[in-house]
Formats: sequence, structure tokens, C-alpha cells
Amino acid sequence: MTDRSETAQPDDGVPNQSGGTDWRTVGLVAGASLISTGLAAYEIVPASVTPLIQESLNVSSTVAGLLVSIMFGTAVVASLPAGALLDRTDTRRMMALAVLALFVAGIWGWIAGQRGSYWSVIASRAVGGIAYVVVWNAGIDIVSRAVSADHRATAVGIFTASGPVGFAIGQATGPLIAARYGWPAIFLAFTGVALAGLLLFWPTSRGLGQARGDAPSFVDFTSVLGNRTVWLVGSLGFLSYALYLFINTWGSSYLTQEIGLSLAVSGALVAVFPAVGVLSRISSGLLSDRVFDGRRQPVLLGSFALAAPLVLVFTHLGSVWLLVGVLLVSGFAIQLTLGLSFTYVREVVDPHVAATAVAFQTSVGLAGAFLSPIAGGAVVDSAGFDTAFFLVGLLAVGGFVLAWRAPEPTAG
Repeated sequence: MTDRSETAQPDDGVPNQSGGTDWRTVGLVAGASLISTGLAAYEIVPASVTPLIQESLNVSSTVAGLLVSIMFGTAVVASLPAGALLDRTDTRRMMALAVLALFVAGIWGWIAGQRGSYWSVIASRAVGGIAYVVVWNAGIDIVSRAVSADHRATAVGIFTASGPVGFAIGQATGPLIAARYGWPAIFLAFTGVALAGLLLFWPTSRGLGQARGDAPSFVDFTSVLGNRTVWLVGSLGFLSYALYLFINTWGSSYLTQEIGLSLAVSGALVAVFPAVGVLSRISSGLLSDRVFDGRRQPVLLGSFALAAPLVLVFTHLGSVWLLVGVLLVSGFAIQLTLGLSFTYVREVVDPHVAATAVAFQTSVGLAGAFLSPIAGGAVVDSAGFDTAFFLVGLLAVGGFVLAWRAPEPTAG
């Protein structure tokens, strides 16, 4: 993959470092973000209709949680191989293939859901997980290369904001789609968003995506795995994703079962939790780049310091408006780390293996996303929501301790 800053010519319409950001860079980021938004909505939408799925398929909370977790589990396994592949192939074409895979997964899941075939739905979601991790890793790498180092955290933060946008769309519209067309239709609903993104991304990404001539060797790969700071950043990502997915998956069920709200209202309220990530993930880069002069640790510390007490008290709040406020503030806090960690991990390794470091960060971070809905469902079934939210709050405390030990990056 070739950096635009090294190859773009002033008359080819491609953004360059000296000429600022033109419409093609904007289009590239917007197109990649739309693809990611469609995948993120597809990814989380089963959480918005979990009670309907449980009733229809006659499965427990733990088993229903796997419908969300399987995509992250697939991504955990596929991320590093995908990163290695993206270093050696045309990532622009891989983004297009990922959109095609989403269409296949959506149609497959819709048919399997109508037939009541749980394991076939799971298999379709695994295909979606592969599409997700390709888009995520390729998008971060392309966006990072399209801008200068001074604006990298901000640009990557804008791209990663596609995650909460998609989550909010999925949470808010899932119950409405299920009520009108039946719950299996949720797997088809968001493929059009990804297609619209591809139509914008394809022409604006011309000049990026070629296979790298200096793809990392096996020795380079092991240097990433042997870097202690990479593991620390990965652990922060793991904890952030665990917090993020637990609330996204079980927040709606809590409001429905314990507070007595309708499924549609619960989905709309929980949607504010990921939605605020649009502001949070962009702010993480701006805060770090501008307010803290490029330092990363203050943002990470603030993220967990804010999130921990809010998650710990969540089930002890009786007011719906207080709960909405906590969802907003905790969603903002948790996603500060999600927005910044992918820039941070690139900066603690040699630029030659930056894409591999991003793939590792994706893999470790999504391991938390994979485990959280399943483990959360098991705790909810056995001990209730109070215990589940308390344990997740302790994870946030652990994140604060790790962030305290995080060094500032020296690599650019």
C-alpha cells in the first residue's frame, strides 16, 4: 500500500500533505466510514431485539448473546491474518469484496432466521465478522496514510466514529424493522448503507491500496508480538470493548425487564450510548493532538476514570432520565479509548509494521467484545443485572490502573 503523501501529484486530484485536505480525502473517509457504519449496524442489531429472538428460537440469554459475540469472535481469529493479507494485496479491492460478503451474510441470515435455524444464523454472522475485520483494518490503514502525522489521530477518530453511528442506527431501528417485517429482516436492513459507502469510496480511493513492496516479514511480525507496550495498549482496547459491548448488548434488556420500558423505547434510549461515540471518538484525537500536545495518556486515564463510577452505579438509579444521562456520559468516556487506541498502537512500533500493530489491536480488543456479551449473559442468568454491572464496573477500574502505566509513544 502506498502513502498518498509520497505518490500524489498536484494535478491528479489526490490529496497531498502540502495542499491540505481536498474533496477526495473527504470522500475517502466518508465512503470508508459508510461501509463501516453498515457493518456496525448489522453487527449490533440482534441486541436490540434479543427478547424476540429468545422467544422465537427458544434460547437462553447466553445463547442469544452469541448472535452478537460471534462476529467479534470471528474477527479476533481473522484480524491478524487479514492484516498480513492487506499488507500484501490491494486493500481497495478487499474493501469491495467485504461489502459483497456482507450481502451474502445478510441474505443467508434472513433465510436462516425465517426457518428458525439458529446455527445457520450463527454461520452467516461469522461471514459478516470476516467482512467487518477487513473493512476495519483496511479503513484505519488507508485513512492513516491519507493525512499527515499531525492530523492522524483526528482522522482515524473520524473513521472509528462509524462504529457508534452504526451501533446507534442498529439499536434504534432494529425493533422497528422487526415489528414491521419480522426479526430476521434485521440482517438485510443495513447492506444498502455499505453499498452507498462503496460507491463513494471506490472513486475517491484511487491511488491507494496497492500491495506494499516492503510487507512485514515474520521477524517483523514477531517484533510486534514481543512489544510490551503493544500488549498494554491491546489490554486497554480489550477492556474498553468489553465495557462497550456489555452495555450495548444488555442495556436494552435491563431497561425492558427491570425498568419496565417497551422494547422500542429501550432500544431508542440505549442508542444514545453508542451514538455519543461520534463526538467521543473524534474528540479523543482532537483532545490528544491539540489540548494535550500529542500526549495520549491523559485521554486514556480520563476515559476509565469517568466510566468506572458510572457503570458501578448504573443499576442503582431509579430515574429514567438519570439512566439516560449515565448512558450518555459513560458512552462518551468509554469510547475515548476506542477512538485513540488505534492511533496509539501505530505510534509505539516501527512504521514498517504499523498495519500489523493495528491488526493486533483489533484482534485483542475484539476479544473483549466477543467475550463480554456471552459472559454478561451468563452472569445475568445466574446472578442478575446488579452483579453483572458491578463486575463490569471493576473492569473499568482495572482499565484506569493500566492507563496509569501507559507510556507516551516515541514512534511517529
